[in-house]
Amino acid sequence: MANTSSRSFRLLSLLQHHRFWPGKDLAEKLEVSLRTLRRDVERLRELGYPVQATRGSDGGYQLAPGASLPPLVVDDEEAVALAIGLRMAAQGAVSGIEDASISALAKVIQVMPAKLRRRVEALQLATIQSSAAPGPMIDANTLTTLAQACRDEERLEFRYTARSGEPSQRLVEPHRLVAVGRRWYLVAYDLSRYDWRSFRVDRLADPERTGARFRTRTLPARDASEFVQRSLSEVAGPQTYRVRLHAPLAEVRDQLGDWAQLDESGPGYCELAVTGDTPAWAAFATLSTGADFEVLDGSDLAAFLDSWQARIRKNMKVSAKP
Repeated sequence: MANTSSRSFRLLSLLQHHRFWPGKDLAEKLEVSLRTLRRDVERLRELGYPVQATRGSDGGYQLAPGASLPPLVVDDEEAVALAIGLRMAAQGAVSGIEDASISALAKVIQVMPAKLRRRVEALQLATIQSSAAPGPMIDANTLTTLAQACRDEERLEFRYTARSGEPSQRLVEPHRLVAVGRRWYLVAYDLSRYDWRSFRVDRLADPERTGARFRTRTLPARDASEFVQRSLSEVAGPQTYRVRLHAPLAEVRDQLGDWAQLDESGPGYCELAVTGDTPAWAAFATLSTGADFEVLDGSDLAAFLDSWQARIRKNMKVSAKP
């Protein structure tokens, strides 16, 4: 049997993972008697943890949500930062800590006051992670406003600057936030264009929730992530894709020839630029160098590479079956 201190930590961890534990199940999990369990629960209460008990044959224990837990003092922006960081780590942004990140995220949300917990859960439910690439910084308040509107099915109004630089005022029915690396996109039904659109969040300003609710429309794609990737691949006209290669210019020049532009960008690095109507040639040029790389410009290139990575992994799993 574990000592008292380690058993208390184990009990607290179990209470934080599940909303409610029947007393018998909890005692079996800890390998202690019901009497010892009651003493351990009382010890947690003395430490300031609000453990609620329900009597009777269906009785058990649960950790009360709220602000009386020993202290987790964060403001709104810090709460959002916790949710974003832990969620991205859970989805593989940092190798080897996915399970621990999921566990930590569950615990952090559990002990937050109700107001902060609602904001964080809105961001968690409304966001889909798609791929990894550098991108512009997004204001946390903007992100949570969009996420809450997605969750509550509430119409949004905001100013938007198109790729051409043309400004406009938009009224939309928000559906989901999609993260493509560090770029964020809002998938929404545009009420002035009468069609679905994906809006780059860094080009969006002054989002205001209107208070008007709506009934969710059918998205013309399998999910919001697929919709964004399709939108990025259908950008009209040629686009210049820029990639930073982690290799000296001399090592990659002969492999690419004259159809791609190469420039030195520092010791041991060079910058690749490919112009085309689709990201396919830029992806081919990047991968043919065999060098590590970063996508600097052209978020649809990151989405294109991500989709091929997923397809390769899927086929490798199929071929590995006996």
